[in-house]
Amino acid sequence: MKLVSVAEMRAIEAEANEKSLTYAEMMENAGKGLGIAVHNAYSQLDNRVVLGLVGSGNNGGDTLVALAFLAERGWKASAYLVRPRNVGDPLVTRLEEAGGRILSADHDPGFIQLSETVRSSEVILDGVLGTGARLPLAPEVGQALTVVQKSIQHGLPKPHVVAVDCPSGVDCDTGEAAEQSIPAERTVTMAAVKRGLLHSPAFALAGQIETVDIGLPPDLDSWQKISREVADEDMIRAMMPSRPAESHKGTFGTALIVGGSVNYTGSVLLAGEAAYRIGTGLVTLAVPAQLHTTLAGAIPEATWLLLPQEMGVIASAAASLVHKQLDKVDALLLGPGWGLEDTTRGFLDRLLKGEKTQERKAVGFIRAPREDTVQVKPGLAGVVVDADGLKLLAKMDTWMDLLPDLSVLTPHPGEMSILTGLTISEIQADRIGMAEKYSREWRKVVVLKGAFTVVAEPGGRTTVIPVATPALAKAGTGDVLAGMIVGLRAQGLDGFSAAVAGAWIHAQAGIAAAGQWGNTASVLAGDVAVAIALVLERLYREM
Repeated sequence: MKLVSVAEMRAIEAEANEKSLTYAEMMENAGKGLGIAVHNAYSQLDNRVVLGLVGSGNNGGDTLVALAFLAERGWKASAYLVRPRNVGDPLVTRLEEAGGRILSADHDPGFIQLSETVRSSEVILDGVLGTGARLPLAPEVGQALTVVQKSIQHGLPKPHVVAVDCPSGVDCDTGEAAEQSIPAERTVTMAAVKRGLLHSPAFALAGQIETVDIGLPPDLDSWQKISREVADEDMIRAMMPSRPAESHKGTFGTALIVGGSVNYTGSVLLAGEAAYRIGTGLVTLAVPAQLHTTLAGAIPEATWLLLPQEMGVIASAAASLVHKQLDKVDALLLGPGWGLEDTTRGFLDRLLKGEKTQERKAVGFIRAPREDTVQVKPGLAGVVVDADGLKLLAKMDTWMDLLPDLSVLTPHPGEMSILTGLTISEIQADRIGMAEKYSREWRKVVVLKGAFTVVAEPGGRTTVIPVATPALAKAGTGDVLAGMIVGLRAQGLDGFSAAVAGAWIHAQAGIAAAGQWGNTASVLAGDVAVAIALVLERLYREM
């Protein structure tokens, strides 16, 4: 699903209208798509009574088309004109001819008829205001929406509310919302998701977001220029590696996770379990040797690489040991649970810059040996950097040149602040823009974590994960995400695809874990790792 600003959507529609698809045809397609979505979702209702709240603009037109479509299929359809339509509006006439009922605020002083109709309806289509709405609302519109709000609250059973393109009263660029906006069960948005729907408070009002096709020609320049997307299940399913019956563990790759310290022993375990749960064939955990006895039994499936350590943290001398493993692995995760000690910083420096070694060379034609010091560069591939690894990177002046291009970085806003020198407030004020800017500058895939995680890659593609849940606001969930991404890299996904798929599955696993516990407060990072299996079951079931 493409993600657009209001201005971008208007430009797309204008170009379509100029070329081959008129505004009237777009409205017809949008309204029919809305009607199909409503019919598919709610046709099992006992009486199939639907009320459309209709404004004077295009959203009202989409709603009238949908109501006529539903009336022709046996629904009891009514339109309440919150704002008047043009005299002789053919869309109003069509609904009447299909057996629908037309009500109007102009003939309903006190909104008594509106309140009664809301309480007797099973489905309400909110088509009063669209993407052009600006706050504050006009008094008469605000009053009508307030009546609907109260009628829904006091009615039993409560109707299913479907927002048309966006909940009325939402600013589709900023996500601001009027207090009179009606919370929707789902939002059926036209052609593309509007940016404001993925900001609070609009997101909480929108419910489940889905798009409908309005018939746009695929060759529109303005459409092709949109490189921002919203992840959905179909997108992620298409990214997932196949799992043929004749597979063996080598089919699904090897991930090496370098992590852990005496103060953060659990991080590497969470990352390792997540890498296995996402489908990796073999996971090797490289940890300070002192921790092995404590950790070994927690993941019996893992293999281990015991690293030199100083006081329970990774020592700089561990770099040579990790270098020797790089040709045996498909993806490498750096950072979980490291701590910020100087010796671990030295490890990262030596790992990225390579090791100095003595090489014997001949002098002229004489075979007498001569020792020269040379720098052996590591063959880094499939790199993911998380947590303390990011903080230590920030202390290295040329880190972006030392890491391979398209490596995956997974900062939360605090870590992004350390990497960029900006304040957290500056980063949060434009999350998409910040992820895109630094992805280009650093030549890396940036996963800016948090509500509506943003994944950006240097070539200009950006994907937003449409989830904001406190189930993931718990220590260790970032380790789970990093483990998932490195596991997908090990299975052959490119950095951007692994980051998008990992972030989406991670968010869905958080929701699934909250469902198992019955609340978001009790979810632990380990619960999220276990719930990966529930999400994969859904994805692979349809493949």
